[in-house]
Amino acid sequence: MGVAKYIKDEKDAVKEVIYQSGIRVKPVYTPEDLDAVGFEYARDLGEPGEYPFTRSLHPKGYRSRAWTTRQYTGFGTPEETNQRFKYMISHGQTGLNVAFDLPTQMGFDSDSPSALGEVGRVGMAVDSLRDFEIAFKDIPLDKIGSGLTINAVASIMLAMYQALAEKRGYPKDRISATPQNDILKEMIGRGAWIFPVEDAVRLVGDSIEYSMQELPRCNPVSICGYHIRESGATPAQEIACAFEIAKAYIADVSGRGIEPDAFVGQFSFNFNVFGNLWEQIAKFRAARKLWAKMLREEYGVQDKKKLFLRGLFGGGGSGLTKAQPENNIMRSAFYALGAALSGAQTTALCSFDEAYTIPTPRAALLSLRTLEILMEEVGLRDTVDPLAGSYFIETLTCQMEEKILEEMKAIQATGGMVNAVSKGYIQRKVARQAYEYEKGLQEGEYVKVGFNKYVEEDGDQPDVDLHKYNEAWADAQVERLNSLRRERNDQAVKNALETLEKAAVQKKNVMPPLVECCRSYATVGEMAGVFRKVFGEWQEPQLF
Repeated sequence: MGVAKYIKDEKDAVKEVIYQSGIRVKPVYTPEDLDAVGFEYARDLGEPGEYPFTRSLHPKGYRSRAWTTRQYTGFGTPEETNQRFKYMISHGQTGLNVAFDLPTQMGFDSDSPSALGEVGRVGMAVDSLRDFEIAFKDIPLDKIGSGLTINAVASIMLAMYQALAEKRGYPKDRISATPQNDILKEMIGRGAWIFPVEDAVRLVGDSIEYSMQELPRCNPVSICGYHIRESGATPAQEIACAFEIAKAYIADVSGRGIEPDAFVGQFSFNFNVFGNLWEQIAKFRAARKLWAKMLREEYGVQDKKKLFLRGLFGGGGSGLTKAQPENNIMRSAFYALGAALSGAQTTALCSFDEAYTIPTPRAALLSLRTLEILMEEVGLRDTVDPLAGSYFIETLTCQMEEKILEEMKAIQATGGMVNAVSKGYIQRKVARQAYEYEKGLQEGEYVKVGFNKYVEEDGDQPDVDLHKYNEAWADAQVERLNSLRRERNDQAVKNALETLEKAAVQKKNVMPPLVECCRSYATVGEMAGVFRKVFGEWQEPQLF
């Protein structure tokens, strides 16, 4: 799976192995290595389903329930996305993971000049509740959970999902939605941010506070180490950043007089799986343990289920190559294997063609079948945490825990995650590391099969079917938006937007007025426009 450094001698024998997190790997592990890291069974491993949950969140692991499959899906208009949703569900997918186009992510309507050329290109275009009504047509919202991969306007999308459910007759306490809603990771690793840091964090806090009271089955935030890892972070830094981000959101909601015990049980995570198999497994086992320990020791959370590190472990796009793209089928299978051996609750895989294109139906189905083969044929559900007790894995898990704690302390030394992001500290660090990693790939320091080793002759063309963007999608989306504006009650929209602005100015929770805005068919651009007016836009610090 690459990413580790393999230092060799003149005879091509491996002298040293160094994982990306900085852990040096010995050729052989014995009980003495467990003694060296101070391993204690009850403290560091424990029984499955029991604190500190290193082995599993559930006593019987996958014997009681397999992992949920959620392939990332969405493109074009809501009609095209609805068809793909149904296709994947009919072929066995058990949850949705919704992709939005860039204009939607950035809070622009499809007819905005800023949306030109991007409507429906890399995800589904959403302008109003009407689009959700089409996209989720015939999808049983009380049975299928939906991940909403959006951040800056995640509060708008969560409100829209509630408005849709209520219009279709579902009680709001029966629907399950997980907006990504992690704006700090956007500022670190992806760039789809809009509002200043403090205001953006407050919007996340509003959705957490509201969900705690009104949407008990929803996960109002999916803290996303995934994109930080994709941007250049090591596996240890991925977990450290995610946990420090979580602490920032906990601080915001706790500052409202709410005890963490009341809301952290609804936190979810989105983590990356690419790189060295053993490093990934140790990363997730250490993360489960650290999250539970942090919540209990720092925040006094006692309820066992609220200590669970829940979320999606997804096969990372950064592990894929454009060269010899069929190799990505095998890569993804090993990513899925790593996720399963790590005890993932939910898994999604990047499809083999994603280095080129939005996944075709064939590629998306291959990814789904990969997960199902591991689930049904290979034996990964036979026993809980089959690697438990390995001298190597247990030593590595303890070492990974220490590396994560070191990275967390480095962030804390800058004044915490909000300050680290505001000043660009984290961004500079991961950007530099991304450069060094890419340089290492180009120079062969890290081996990537088909890219810098076992390379085929020049001129070979990969056999990849490209997803074709249809310009007519944008025309259809703009026409629907214009039709909506002609048909809706303008006074109701005006009143709802004024109420939203008043709540934003007065620092009241914006979720109730957002739900009302969505019911009145206010557009994403109009609602985000209110926030732009009140909060302004964030100016990223100069990084270099």
